[in-house]
Amino acid sequence: MKALEIPAERSRLSEVNDFVLDFAEELGFSHAELFQLKVCTEEIFVNVASYAYAPDTGMITVTADGSADPLTVTFSFIDCGKPFDPLAKPDPAKDRPLSQAKKGGLGIFITKKLMDEVSYAYEGGRNILTIRKNHVPTENSHE
Repeated sequence: MKALEIPAERSRLSEVNDFVLDFAEELGFSHAELFQLKVCTEEIFVNVASYAYAPDTGMITVTADGSADPLTVTFSFIDCGKPFDPLAKPDPAKDRPLSQAKKGGLGIFITKKLMDEVSYAYEGGRNILTIRKNHVPTENSHE
């Protein structure tokens, strides 16, 4: 397992992206899967940076764990900010266009759709949001 601990500041997003994408790329995830991980990482990190400690700033720890067989990766985003379960918010109504959706909540909805598992826990004064992605071989891959 690897970990990155940095201030939860929007200006540090590229460091978090590099950490997540480098870890997943070393395991062998496809470009499409890396893009999905990037979208989800950005959503989660920006939300923590924007709201967890507002108006102050705090730290975030991102942990990475994975395996090559089966090819899977798990990232946890851990902060000591205000308790907040993003999974408690209902998904947008399916019968309404996204343009009519209420502000906020689409990022976690997209994360739930792109990842194979998303979970939240509040333990020991810490928010822990965990995402897992399983590799899905494509017809074009030689796996």
